[in-house]
Formats: sequence, C-alpha cells, structure tokens
Amino acid sequence: MDIRHDFELRAFNTLALPGRAAHFATVTNLDEARAALAFARERGLAVTVLGAGSNVVLAGDLPGLVIRVAIGGRELVAVRGDHLELRVGAGEDWPATVEYCLAQGWYGLENLALIPGTVGAAPVQNIGAYGVELAQRFVALEALEIATGALRRFDREQCAFGYRDSFFKGPGRDRWLITSVTLALSRSPNLVLDYPALRAALAARAASALTPAAVAAAVCALRRARLPDPALLPNAGSFFENPVVPADQAQALAAQFPGLVTFPAPGERVKLAAAWLIEQCGWKGVARDGVAVHDRQALVLIHRGGGAGALLGLAGAIRASVRARFGVELIPEPRILGGRWP
Repeated sequence: MDIRHDFELRAFNTLALPGRAAHFATVTNLDEARAALAFARERGLAVTVLGAGSNVVLAGDLPGLVIRVAIGGRELVAVRGDHLELRVGAGEDWPATVEYCLAQGWYGLENLALIPGTVGAAPVQNIGAYGVELAQRFVALEALEIATGALRRFDREQCAFGYRDSFFKGPGRDRWLITSVTLALSRSPNLVLDYPALRAALAARAASALTPAAVAAAVCALRRARLPDPALLPNAGSFFENPVVPADQAQALAAQFPGLVTFPAPGERVKLAAAWLIEQCGWKGVARDGVAVHDRQALVLIHRGGGAGALLGLAGAIRASVRARFGVELIPEPRILGGRWP
C-alpha cells in the first residue's frame, strides 16, 4: 500500500474542485484497507472514505487520511432457481456493473443504469432512479469498522434505508469503510415501468420489445438528455433531493401553484419535484462567479472554475429562494468535505 502525502484531489471529484489531502491511499483489497486504517489509527488521523467523488463537494483541504476505495471483483454467491445473489467489490464502477449484469442475463438493475459512482457508495445514498431504489435489490454489505478494522456484515434492515438515506449517512457516518455489496438479481425480467418519463420513452415499443436491455437504454438516453457529462461540465449530478412533504401541505401548494409536479411517497406523504421548484424561482440556466445552474436540468450545478465558495453560495441562494416562495426546504444530495453548508 502506497501512502501519498500532501496529495491533490482535483482529479478525484467530479466537480473538479481543488483541495489537498494531508495523506492519501488507494486500497484495492481487504488487506490494504486494513493496513490503511491501521496507519490512521497509529497516528491518530481522521479518515475520509472516497469512492468516485461523484457525490461530494470538496470545500477545502482534508486533514488526516483520505482512503480511495478501489476494491474490485464480482462473484455469484447464491443461485436459487431464477434468483441470484452477486457480491461486488465496493470499488467497482456502478454503471459498468449494471452493464455487466445485463450482459449475463441477470436482471433487476436496469432502471439504475448510468448512475455515476462506485458500488460501495450506492447503499450509503440508497441510490434510486426511474421507480427503483437500491434497497429493493439489496441483500447485504460488508464493511470494516474504521476505529478497529473489524469486518462486519450488514443486512437490509441494519442498513436502515430511506429516501436517499441509510444508516451510513446517519449513526454510521464516518464509522465504516464498505468493502463489498451483495445484490439480488433474477434471470427472469420483471420490468418496472411506473415512472412517467420512462413509460413515455418506451410507449412506442411493442410489448415484445420491452426487455431489460431496452429499459436500460431508455434510462441512459433520458439521463444523457438531462445530465451533463462531468468530464465536459464538472458536476455532481442532482444537487438537491426531491423534498418529501405531508399530503396536506402538497395539496395546499398544488392549489396555490397549479403546475406543481408531484410523485406519491410512502406514509401519507408526497414527493415534490425539486427541479420544478427551482425553475419556478428563475434559476435554470443562471451563471455567475464561475458556477452555473444547468440550462437543461435545474437540479444540476456546474463548476466552471469559481471554486467551492461560489458553488455553495449559489446553492444557498437557490435554497433560500425556494424556501421563501414555497415554504419548502431543499436538502443537498452531495456531502461536503473540508467545510460546511452556508
């Protein structure tokens, strides 16, 4: 294992924000991960775990040790008829894993195609798109306790999944380094086509042409039409969660704002389209101070060299205007590292 010192992180976050790690290590297997954690414990260093850097805002230099997880590997660990369980290394690329499963004829992840990031980051955020969440395809994960190096298995219940949420964003935050994730897949297609935009994209297809591969292709086309490539326009994907509010609040807002875009949510609650709220406040396409709101998707903030301060300032202004007009609080999706939200 190679420990780097005073290491530049611009290339390791998709917003291309500058910042330095006091110490940095890339780990490719369990032994290297344990060794990196031991290095940090022996020196009393804080540990920051990093995947692809696609859901973080690097707001400054990071003290302690940054561990980039690059643990690979895919292994079938259970086969019961058409039902499969696939254990995947936490450092594997998520979009590549979806493509791999489709190529094998293993289905269930097609709605989650092209979501940027690593497999290990997926349960932290409980990634979701087009009517499917990771929690619905999840069996278990393994993680090293940062304080001790002990390996532990977490099942679905222990992960406490919620909307873009999990145990690892709450009580388990900064306590665990995820090393592998086991997914539930099937050899039999069970298409989820409830999401309106996806259903519309596939409406012209004959029933016989509605395959998992077709769903994945439609999802990829929808995502590419809405979300810019971080290699061309540095971004962290959707910057805000869709707010979930009580049903009576959603009804009152719909009466006041007839175009309000909503989706059903569990427990007598309603999910509001954050992009619509932001657009109504006039932010779509706004550019200032080296940052911008994407002109095709108001949920995406773009970094054009203005730095973390300008980006967080823009995010704060958007949140304030949505709060003032709609009485709704937008929650940022990316995690801020080396700073805090304004």
